[in-house]
Amino acid sequence: MLALTELTISHFRSHKVARLSLDGRPIAIHGANGAGKTNILEAVSLFSPGRGMRRASAAEMTRRPEALGWKLQGVLDVQGQSHEIETWSDGGAARQVRVNGKAANQVALGQLSRVVWLVPSMDRLWIEGADGRRRFLDRMALSFDPGHAEASLLYEKAMRERNKLLKEQIRDDHWYVALERQMAEAGARIHQGRLSALELVRQAQERAQTAFPSADLELVQTEGAMPETEADLREALIESRFRDLAAGRTLVGPHRSDLYGVFAAKGVPAKDCSTGEQKALLVSLILSNARALADQTGAPPIVLLDEVAAHLDANRRAALYDEICALGTQAWMTGTGPELFAELETRAQFLDVTEQDGVSEVHAP
Repeated sequence: MLALTELTISHFRSHKVARLSLDGRPIAIHGANGAGKTNILEAVSLFSPGRGMRRASAAEMTRRPEALGWKLQGVLDVQGQSHEIETWSDGGAARQVRVNGKAANQVALGQLSRVVWLVPSMDRLWIEGADGRRRFLDRMALSFDPGHAEASLLYEKAMRERNKLLKEQIRDDHWYVALERQMAEAGARIHQGRLSALELVRQAQERAQTAFPSADLELVQTEGAMPETEADLREALIESRFRDLAAGRTLVGPHRSDLYGVFAAKGVPAKDCSTGEQKALLVSLILSNARALADQTGAPPIVLLDEVAAHLDANRRAALYDEICALGTQAWMTGTGPELFAELETRAQFLDVTEQDGVSEVHAP
């Protein structure tokens, strides 16, 4: 079991103070638009590495107008062992983490807690740019390997430095050697992490009995093929310098990859499916990600589903709730009214969120 059993939110977004006592059941959060439901899910998403489900800066998360900084405290049940987690930001500074009273980095947090999510902004995943699909895939890879984030940061930092040299038309090879070595090492790790995540999700889809459609997923390159090994990627970067100098940016590497999806049963590209089918495919991938993590770690991750009822009919909603309960995950779900979660009955905890004078309040019926 992996679940938050206690959560305290302080000066975070619209919440001045909120204290929640929870068990391992799913949590249905309902309330009017703008009441602060999604802010609770964002707080929970910060019990994993990264910038949370909105990808916001620490300064953006603080409650206004006070802007005092924010703090989240939680008790995390990990396979029957309780861990006290704190994460906070003072006055817009980078967020900090403490585990069981000791300072920790985000990789250590990721080794304890796995959180996956589906939010409305992801509904257009298949029809928008490749950046969003890469982030989706990298988040999936990060859920299996907390070190994936470190590789991504190292790659992006080295690529920024290389792109700066390219824009300044620096042609001396010596300036590029160390940067390309770093990019090749981190880039190969990123690529292999993505491929591994896709394979784990594919296997989880094949084993699942689900009401949701499966997706055939493939990692493709915007142009040409992604070198498979560190040595090949380093060689490709060297060979591409002349072309990159003309473009003023790096044109080969994992930052040029894209995720291609097909509705397996119909053989239709995900980008050409209906809005409802695209939503169902995303739900299927999140559930498969959770199943694969349960196989890997022995416990399903915490799952965040913001406005999950959108584009799902009543039968699909009921099927989703049944699968969540069968998986045994602590799923946090939001919707405008309790009727959207009626099929859960006593299998879930219900929270009502209201807003008054700019302050969000949480009530347990």
